[in-house]
Amino acid sequence: MTTRPTTGPGAGTGAGTVPGPALRPATGPTTSSRLRDVDALRGFALLGILLVNITFMASAYQGTGVADPAFDSPLDGAVRFFTEVFFEAKFYLLFSFLFGYSFTLQLASADRDGAAFLPRFLRRCAGLFVLGLCHAVLLFPGDILTTYAVLGLVLLAVHRIRPRTAVRTAVVLLAATAAGYLLLAWALAATGGGGIDAMAVTEHGRQATEALRGDAGSVIAAHLRQLPDVVFMLAFFQAPAAFAAFLLGLAAGKRGVLRDPAGNGPFLRRLQWVGFPVGIAGGLVWAHAAQGHSGTAYQLVAVAVDVVTAPLLAAAYAATVLRLLTGPQGRRMAAVLAPAGRMTLTNYLTQSLVLSFVFTGFGAGLVGRLAPAYAALTALALFAAQAVFSRWWLARHRYGPVEWLLRAVTLARRPRRQET
Repeated sequence: MTTRPTTGPGAGTGAGTVPGPALRPATGPTTSSRLRDVDALRGFALLGILLVNITFMASAYQGTGVADPAFDSPLDGAVRFFTEVFFEAKFYLLFSFLFGYSFTLQLASADRDGAAFLPRFLRRCAGLFVLGLCHAVLLFPGDILTTYAVLGLVLLAVHRIRPRTAVRTAVVLLAATAAGYLLLAWALAATGGGGIDAMAVTEHGRQATEALRGDAGSVIAAHLRQLPDVVFMLAFFQAPAAFAAFLLGLAAGKRGVLRDPAGNGPFLRRLQWVGFPVGIAGGLVWAHAAQGHSGTAYQLVAVAVDVVTAPLLAAAYAATVLRLLTGPQGRRMAAVLAPAGRMTLTNYLTQSLVLSFVFTGFGAGLVGRLAPAYAALTALALFAAQAVFSRWWLARHRYGPVEWLLRAVTLARRPRRQET
């Protein structure tokens, strides 16, 4: 199961500062907590995450190591392989980076307002946790909002860390996580264990499919049965990598590196030159291991490879988007992506709501009945509709609906229209 982060946890809230020396305008963004490029990056990440998560909602076999028996053609396999190489386990890192970056925007906004940051941020994390818990139980077990809420508290505890130290800590955390998986791979190989019972997994997938096609009680029960596996995956795979990305975003926010993408052109080009070849190579290993090697030492090695290479591919994607935004078509690109990025929390939850009605017994019950290629097209169509709706909504309202609700919880009062 792959989970979806969102910009909801990372959006600027106009929160205040923790007492003592924290961020100051000289070391972070100073103009606006709603930066066009940051919003566009969020919108881009939202699309990538949707393309991954729809695969898990469309088939109960996704991530099990066994291909869905209903869709085993070469085209089906190619679509799954492409998604695993270029999208899976990459885009949540970009969202996590933006969470850390936006944390500095919240601090800077609170510093300008002279407001207390700590109670606001704690309320915000509590709101995210409740939203995430409801999301996981009712709509999609692969939620990351609860993880963001918990890791946000850790980020709060270390937010005074220097940018260079934050980067070094992130690198050490990723390296240690990868080393842990390599040790597990060695132990598994040494004992001669590993592999999965394909027949048992296939039967489990069949039962899960039937449960997801059932009534509301059956769907929620199926989600609850998946949660232990999701929690395990979050704790030992996504959480360490997400927090490393938090730290990188925090360092970038303190340096204000996204305030002038055009001025950082050489650095962005280096990210592309390094990130694409290394990241894609790691993605190929990750995807190959998913094809018939689940539960083996090789798959654990592939996880270790992904831990250290996926951040580079995510960085290359971000660098590409930022460079395009500074180009001649930048305004048009931002007009599509930025509104969706400003409403990422609303769009994230709406995606799960819509897809629940498409794939589960809440609606059409198409789980296991839509080929991977059609699922990808469905994701693109849904994102296009959200981009149009987001632009329409923000022309009339300052915040997205769920963003407004979370902001009200954060501030413990009704937000004023003039607040940023």
